[in-house]
Amino acid sequence: MSGAATDGAKGDKEWRPAANPWLIALVVTMVAFMEILDTTIVNVALPHIAGSLSASTDDATWTLTSYLVANGIVLPISGWLGSLLGRKRYFLICIGMFTLCSFLCGTSTSLAELIIFRLLQGLFGGGLQPNQQSIILDTFPPAKRGTAFAVTAVATIVAPVLGPTLGGWITDSYSWRWIFFINIPIGLLTFFGVAALVEDPPWLRRAQAQARRIDYPGLALIALGFGCLQVFMDRGEDDDWFGSPFITGMAIMAAICLCSAVVWLWYEKQPVVNIHVFADRNFAVGCVMIFCMAAVLYSSAVVIPQLAQQVLGYTATLAGLVLSPGALLVCFLIPLVGRVMPLVQTRFLIAFGFFALGMALVFSHRLTPDIDFTELVLMRGAQTFGLAFLFVPISVIAYSTLPKELNSDAAALFTMFRNLAGSIGISAATAMVAQRTQVRMAYLTDYLNPFNQAYNTLVERNAQQLLSLGAAAGSVDQRAVGMVYQTLRGQASLMAYMDVFGICAIIAFCVVPLAFLFSGSTASGSPGAAH
Repeated sequence: MSGAATDGAKGDKEWRPAANPWLIALVVTMVAFMEILDTTIVNVALPHIAGSLSASTDDATWTLTSYLVANGIVLPISGWLGSLLGRKRYFLICIGMFTLCSFLCGTSTSLAELIIFRLLQGLFGGGLQPNQQSIILDTFPPAKRGTAFAVTAVATIVAPVLGPTLGGWITDSYSWRWIFFINIPIGLLTFFGVAALVEDPPWLRRAQAQARRIDYPGLALIALGFGCLQVFMDRGEDDDWFGSPFITGMAIMAAICLCSAVVWLWYEKQPVVNIHVFADRNFAVGCVMIFCMAAVLYSSAVVIPQLAQQVLGYTATLAGLVLSPGALLVCFLIPLVGRVMPLVQTRFLIAFGFFALGMALVFSHRLTPDIDFTELVLMRGAQTFGLAFLFVPISVIAYSTLPKELNSDAAALFTMFRNLAGSIGISAATAMVAQRTQVRMAYLTDYLNPFNQAYNTLVERNAQQLLSLGAAAGSVDQRAVGMVYQTLRGQASLMAYMDVFGICAIIAFCVVPLAFLFSGSTASGSPGAAH
């Protein structure tokens, strides 16, 4: 028995995929890119969907909520599903059904149909990113994971940026249905690519052969907890957060279920997801780091276009183009970061990345009402410079000291933290802009009184301008005051965005010291780790 175990361990160490590893990385990353893109591309199409299907915009947002709820439930248990069905088989099922559901979403004739198909799309989409990451981990030895994760980083960072731009262009130029139809050729190509290239390593085949009973309590707690959490985050802003009994109920249910899930999974002998991976310090700190990075990435990818459209009057397409140069900068920088990693301790790179991100957010805090397109592009470019130093180093060191048998559960949890942070970042940033606008407006309206000489001068100037344009004398004063109010509201909104960037900068600076919590132990051959 001991000899068989030794032979198995030796075989595991020597195992390598038959296909070219880089071709495998490219194919599975295309799958992840398709899924991440789909989470952001729908946002800008909501008004078009609502109008086409005779629904309100508020009702149409359930197409987002249903996807996120289903996706959030499946993410943490995708490792267990992979071991139950076989990772390759489960991955192929997810790709095939995600593609089919994309087609069904595009052909929906009612909002109810679209919500159901989006729910199914989220269920199968939840298995794509974790499986992609665990395949990368198993395909490449530790010494080459940095370069492999660089390929993944392009999808993870570029897709959320490209989504709103591409979605706006497709809906403006064609139809909202094509935001789903574009998944079909990618899905078919990657399905046959995965079928031909990917294989399960021997330790996964052994895990599948061992009967694993279904952890029903753990499964139920995770499903309820993450389902309620996603509803709370996605619907909270529209329903006035804790002012709504429904949202309050979702928050309480999420807290109870998730806390109970942690206790249950920690003591359960055969849990649906092995949370003991958090006993590894590198992985636990890595999850905190990727959470912070993703929160800033997704929130800024929403806040900057929102600023451009709502305050500066940009079109949806032009607002999306503000993000595009930053995405190109990331594609250029990530390979360079990969070359630097063997030469510099990974924790130093991560600390530098968060410091650079914090400085970029301080720079972004200096908004002015007359800011132009070029300055917005530079602002976003400065932010993505810091992000380029984070994803690959965090991903490499997070897995560096984990045994390969835990890769599937670890990838599921790591991806869950990243996606959860994205949802929280978007919800928090959007709510913060609305709340800070009200606060700033309340402060600025103190100056709107006849005893303020600057206010009187501005009203008089507006009145003279209206008279010169031929306005009726009787309505000039009221319209002049209205113009001052609109100016003030625009300034309050701008200051609210400045506050959000300032708070994000503080968070980024606070995370810098946490980079030095990574331990000194590393996996054999792992380059540039925290030694």
